[in-house]
Parts: sequence; structure tokens; C-alpha cells
Amino acid sequence: MGSADLANLSDKLMLTTVVLYIVAMVSYAADLGFSRRGAASRAAGAGRKAEAKVLVGAAGAEKAETSGAAAGEDAEAGGRAVDWARLAVVLNVLGWAAHLGVIVTRGLAGERWPWGNMYEFLTAITFAAVTAFLIVLWRFQARFLGAFVSLAAVVGLGVANIWLYDSVGPVVPALNSYWIAIHVSAAIVATGAFTVGGASTILYLFKIRQEARSAAGGGGFLDRLPGSDVLDRLSVRVTMFAFPIWTAAIIMGAIWADEAWGRYWGWDPKEIWSFVTWVVYAAYLHARATAGWKGRKAAVLSLIGFAALLFNFFGVNYMFSGLHSYA
Repeated sequence: MGSADLANLSDKLMLTTVVLYIVAMVSYAADLGFSRRGAASRAAGAGRKAEAKVLVGAAGAEKAETSGAAAGEDAEAGGRAVDWARLAVVLNVLGWAAHLGVIVTRGLAGERWPWGNMYEFLTAITFAAVTAFLIVLWRFQARFLGAFVSLAAVVGLGVANIWLYDSVGPVVPALNSYWIAIHVSAAIVATGAFTVGGASTILYLFKIRQEARSAAGGGGFLDRLPGSDVLDRLSVRVTMFAFPIWTAAIIMGAIWADEAWGRYWGWDPKEIWSFVTWVVYAAYLHARATAGWKGRKAAVLSLIGFAALLFNFFGVNYMFSGLHSYA
């Protein structure tokens, strides 16, 4: 198969990926908002010991507690209830596999690492975000994040295809280095994980607002989320995973800069905003560990870091000129 065929296959797989993510997103939303099984398990799980066995409390307890009450409900409904949760996860995994195919075939078509331009970089970041979510789903049963991470992936891939698409070709000379496989890969993984942490933080802010307004609920889909403390812990854990990888990306970027331009640090806009992002996330983790920051203040600080991360990707590449401007 030639380069043109591989590039064409990559584009077709991209369409398949987007469609699968959209259907998975709808299925996750249906599970979160309408699933009788999900509602029954959350009601039955309140206050039980099983809630403490997994990170995400009531959301994670679904798996162990639906076999009784929910199975009875499904039997009453004639056994025809749609298992939105299972459907969503299957579609998500299929979309992830197609997404991987997009990246691999793109790399084979160009005979290089497939993140040499903005289209490829955003495609890789969304893949990293979905991968991070699937790991969190497997480890913590955090299915409630599925609709939101899928939405972020669909939006990201939409932006990549509509505004950032670029044909397969050689990279600019500055990127023709083995460091692209190290430095850029680390930045991609960290950004994907930060995206999952950001989604959890946003849900946390909505949840604490709903809890403050009414202990009885009345918040629609918010009632079906786990408690705010669970969302908070999940956000912190994902951020703690991503932060050292982001740190390594900055350090490796400085080493690459010395090899490419003869200096480790030159206050290039990309370098500045990468450092700003690092400082904000470092302040967030430090405040939580030493000053006991929790709640809204810590969440807002985390979102400021995520906003700096997004600006580092979109704003810096299109609003500033510098050695890192490859848009």
C-alpha cells in the first residue's frame, strides 16, 4: 500500500472515529440521564460499604449493585431495556481503535512520527484524552465522565478536520529530530490527561453548586453524578499523574532547544506559556498538599491551569510568532 493509499485510509478512519465517538457520547448521555439501571443502582448504593471500595463511590458501585434490583426491573420490562452503559463503552473502544488507526496510517504515509503539524497534534491529543478516560474507566469505574470526554474528543477532532487539516508531507526542518518522539509525545500524554482532569473539575464545580442549593437534588443529570468529594479526588489524581509528565516535557524541550538553537531557554511564547501552565498546576498541587486548599478555590486554580494549557496550544500558535509557531 502506497503513501497516498495510507493517507486516504487515515482520512476514512477519521470519519469512522468521529461517528463512533458521537454515538458513544449519546449512549453515555442516555446512560447518565435516562438509564433505569443506572438510577436504581445509585439509589440502592447510597450508604453501603461497597461505595467505599472504589474511587468514584456511587458511580463506581453500579457494577456490583445492579445485578439485583436493576435486573429485576429489566425483567419487569420484558428484558428489553437498552444497556446504554455497555453500548457506550463498546462504541468508545471501537472509536479508540479507529482513532489509533488514524494516527498509525498517517505516520506510515508520511514515514515519520505523526504529530508534525497542528492537525496531527490535535488528533493525537484527543486520542490521549480518550485513552486516559478509558484507563480511568477501567481503574475507577468513572463512566459518568464518558459523555463529557467524548464531547471534548468530537469537538477537538471537528476543529482538527475543519480548520487545521493538512495533507501528509514532510515536517519542517526544526521538527526533523528524534526528540519529537520524546518531547512532543510527553506533551501529548500530559495534555490528554489534563483534559480528563479538567472535565472532572468542571463537573465538580457544578456538583457543589447543586449540593449547596438543595440537599434533596433537583439538578437533573447532576443528581446522577457521584458526590462532589469523589469528583474532587478524581481530578486531583489525574492531575498528579499528568503534572510530572508535563514537567518532563518541558525539560526535554529545553534539551532539544539547546541542540536545535544553541540555547536551553529563550523566552519564546510557547516556552513562556508552557512554564505558566506548569506554575499554575504546581501551585494547585502545592496548595492542596500544604495549605489544605480544597473546594471551589482549588478547583478554580486547576481550571486556570487548564485554560493556560489550551491557550498554549491554540492562542500561542495563532496569535504569536516564534520558533515554536508551526500553525
